[in-house]
Amino acid sequence: MTKRTIQVHKNASLTGHRDCVYTLERSGQEEVFYSAAGDGMVVAWDLRDPGTGELIAQVPSSVYALRYVPGKNWLLVGHNHNSLQVIDLFKKTVVATVALPPLAIFDIAYSELNQCIYVALGDGGLGVIDAELFVLKKILKLADKSARSLAINEATQELAIGFSDHVIRILDLAALTLKYEITGHTNSVFTVAYSPDGQYLLSGGRDAHLKVWQITGAYKAHTSIVAHLYAINHITYSPGGQFFATGSMDKSIKVWDAQTFRLLKVIDKVRHAGHGTSVNKLLWSGYRNQLVSGSDDRTISVWELNFSLTYEDYTVRD
Repeated sequence: MTKRTIQVHKNASLTGHRDCVYTLERSGQEEVFYSAAGDGMVVAWDLRDPGTGELIAQVPSSVYALRYVPGKNWLLVGHNHNSLQVIDLFKKTVVATVALPPLAIFDIAYSELNQCIYVALGDGGLGVIDAELFVLKKILKLADKSARSLAINEATQELAIGFSDHVIRILDLAALTLKYEITGHTNSVFTVAYSPDGQYLLSGGRDAHLKVWQITGAYKAHTSIVAHLYAINHITYSPGGQFFATGSMDKSIKVWDAQTFRLLKVIDKVRHAGHGTSVNKLLWSGYRNQLVSGSDDRTISVWELNFSLTYEDYTVRD
């Protein structure tokens, strides 16, 4: 059987945050990305010279969520228990601050078509913000437990939301009405991601299962994989969409084939000097095909991935 392996090289370990690194976000340049942590610092890093970060913002609370808005060159910063801040990266100034209820902000999404910002809140609510007027339009209370993750499919005009009540809810993005409720996870859903080709929704969470849902079949279950030992915190696709990676509370990163859902590589502390604690967020950059990971250990790792022609198959399926 033809197999595929990946050679992994740890290119850099970025330090400077004084608390857990919760989120990573891309920018308008492939080589530049942003990080935010429990210390309230929002930092820009350049993969061409990753040794030193540039402080973009310092907020008084932890930051779980960032979102870059390409057309406007904005960085959206979720202040836990406070507000959403809009930073103009050209001018390096705060454009607006939108007051929100005193709740954790777990994720942020943006729709270019609808000119709206969506915020996942700790009480199971979805905040909807007008991106032109910077006003909170409404809060939809969709569950009794936290809304943890958001993903937008602009082609189908759908918003996927993963909740701590184990359910994924799919909303019509324009009407903000419920279209589907997807059950299958047995614990909190921490991450949802649409495949770039528009065929699948991927999800993961505290039950450590990677689940694949077929969009054209009204989100029919396609496959379920016991992907990690502990919670899956994040899923990210490679720039070309051929691969995706999962980061876990079990301290590992796993790289997968996006067509076959086969496991290609495990990146961990023993084999690759990986993270010593939970991997919270991933970002796959188009710059030299580098995968970036942020962790509870307060560091950010930069991985160079070189693909060859063989498989490492550790996959266990339900």
